[in-house]
Amino acid sequence: MKNKKFFIETYGCQMNFSDSEIVASILEEGGFGSTKDIMDADMIFINTCSIRDNAEQRVRKRLEYMQFLKKKNPGLVIGMLGCMAERLKTQLLEEEQVLDLIAGPDSYRDLPRLMAEVESGRKAVNTLLSIEETYADISPVRYDSNGISAFISIMRGCENYCAYCVVPYVRGQERSRDGISITQEAETLFHRGFREVTLLGQNVNSYQWIQDGTKTAFAGLLEKVAQVNPLLRIRFATSHPKDLSDELLQTMARYKNICKAIHLPVQSGSTSILDHMNRGYTRDQYLERTTAIRSFLPDCAISTDIIAGFCDETEEDHKETLSLMEQVGFDYAYMFRYSERPETLAADRYKDNVPAEIKDRRLREIIDLQQKLSYQSNKKDVGKTVEVLIESFSKRSDEFFSGRNSQNKVVIFPVTSNNPGDYVRVKINRFTSATLIGEVI
Repeated sequence: MKNKKFFIETYGCQMNFSDSEIVASILEEGGFGSTKDIMDADMIFINTCSIRDNAEQRVRKRLEYMQFLKKKNPGLVIGMLGCMAERLKTQLLEEEQVLDLIAGPDSYRDLPRLMAEVESGRKAVNTLLSIEETYADISPVRYDSNGISAFISIMRGCENYCAYCVVPYVRGQERSRDGISITQEAETLFHRGFREVTLLGQNVNSYQWIQDGTKTAFAGLLEKVAQVNPLLRIRFATSHPKDLSDELLQTMARYKNICKAIHLPVQSGSTSILDHMNRGYTRDQYLERTTAIRSFLPDCAISTDIIAGFCDETEEDHKETLSLMEQVGFDYAYMFRYSERPETLAADRYKDNVPAEIKDRRLREIIDLQQKLSYQSNKKDVGKTVEVLIESFSKRSDEFFSGRNSQNKVVIFPVTSNNPGDYVRVKINRFTSATLIGEVI
């Protein structure tokens, strides 16, 4: 199968996009070529997510199209990667006959061997989890990059065991990548013209690397990456509220190139529901952390995740979520209705007992409130001058550039003589709930 072309489709979070870049590197090193045209591919890999049921359903629907492609080209190889592959394993080969190959998140190095198995006429599966694999020595192919922004995976796995979450079961134990390889990757990216990196992990602020008896926590790693070059912007995701330290906030305050934006998933504003979710903090503890953010970083944007209708959630619990949203004033939020995931603590211990129509109504109220909060947040920026990293032309018009400021807000402004990768100062003149609009000064 060598010299044949592969195509990767990615679903889910930023970690999955980072993994797809690792997969592309492994396959190219194994002698396979890449293509951005699915119709030109000899192999199609679907990198999947299992966090929510609708993510898996989207993949199932996509496999119907793969069946159509395979009828047109019987030699086409279809492989499934990632969390859904890990969760369902060989069950998928029985249910989805179109699949030739299954590989879990820690099995990507084995892809060339798995491809050889497929070539010999057998279905191929490897979903073994590892307590050591971090892919630290692999230089990811920036498979679908804009050449300006890149992801750097700093750790893998999770050990928090939130009641609703399948990640610990499909991603395995938490393990941190060595700090030297991370800073070296950041340096390489900068010299290749990249101007922004996002450090990724299920919970980046629980990062811990020990060398010669010296421990480096996330704040220390963040500082080392920030020191690569002042023109390299640093972002990170995702932070767990129970691990958000003052030391980290102080480090962010010291370096201009560490972006002033923190994604801090709350999930619920009710202490009883947070306890039910096994989140490891109370409402008051979460609010204390957001107060600390505002104290150390007055201009920091705070985004979050919210789940509507978790098991046993009452109307009073829901109102507490709405009141917390208003108290914090989130700049942005990812909002979902609860969907039970098999093999999680919630599936084993609780009843999914909030009716669908109530979940939908509560989610609608959460979305409506967040739209108001995002509108208010952006309104405050009118008249301000912000530094923007130009990323590309606007999707709607080549007469406008699109970029983001330190707070991770999208900024649109008329094209100038500058180029993507340049920093410009933009005065904000108007806004929508999702975008700031201005002009270079």
